[in-house]
Amino acid sequence: MELLQLQYFIAVARLEHVTEAARSLHVTQSSLSKTIQRLEEDLGVPLFDRTGRNLRLNEFGSKFLHRAERALFELEQGKQELMDLSSLEHSTLELAVTAASTLPNILREFRKKMPNIHFHVQMLATQEMVTLLHRGEVDFCLSSPAVQGEDIECQIVCIDPILLAVPKGHHLANRKSIALIELKDEWFVGVKKGYGTRDLVDSVCQSVGFVPQYVYEGDEPARLTAFVEAEIGIAFIPGTARNSREQIHYLEVEDQDLVREIALLSHKSRYISRAALEFREVVVDYFESIRH
Repeated sequence: MELLQLQYFIAVARLEHVTEAARSLHVTQSSLSKTIQRLEEDLGVPLFDRTGRNLRLNEFGSKFLHRAERALFELEQGKQELMDLSSLEHSTLELAVTAASTLPNILREFRKKMPNIHFHVQMLATQEMVTLLHRGEVDFCLSSPAVQGEDIECQIVCIDPILLAVPKGHHLANRKSIALIELKDEWFVGVKKGYGTRDLVDSVCQSVGFVPQYVYEGDEPARLTAFVEAEIGIAFIPGTARNSREQIHYLEVEDQDLVREIALLSHKSRYISRAALEFREVVVDYFESIRH
């Protein structure tokens, strides 16, 4: 059994399509198919049920996928550990975030401490982030909501109240606070379902008797204040994402349940590099500083 066979198998297993898997691996379909066939011959069982170029993992394949991912995960951790020991300067910090409002300030502080460390950040919905976390493909996730799991280390770093943002000319702009039920006839702008704050807001609003009506749903939380300022709709904005725009007024929400937890997540088995340890320290210090 060869390492290349495992890599090819995992790619095909995740996509369940030979053409797409070959494209992602930058190899020919013929080469990919032959490699998978040799792996099945080595194992003595078929790993897929085949219909044309479409493949579906069978029971053998599902069992083997878990082991193959674990094996490659351990090899990757060994590689990262050796790189860390040999040269910190070549480290790359892999991050995934759902709670992105504080990230620019955090990365700025991290770069001050470790200017030579590269980092790669992905803004993802919660389930996409959890998938990468389970695979061990990221060092840390900055997430809201907090995510629990057997292989997940979850550290709550901030309890963040969610505010209501309205344009200065809005009929609620003279208020300091508001009960959620008063908003049942309002129009909202927000992120799409699957993002932690959106799912939390929808759930709490439904618990008091209404479903928020959205005129805009996007993938970029930072753009919501621009839509509020343009009077397209009002928005629920986490306190840490509050913008000092003059044309926006913020109200506190009287319902006490409307707060989000921001958590720093990591895989319990992933090797934590020196750069990653420094990043965790920066995150904790940052949220400690904004509490005062």
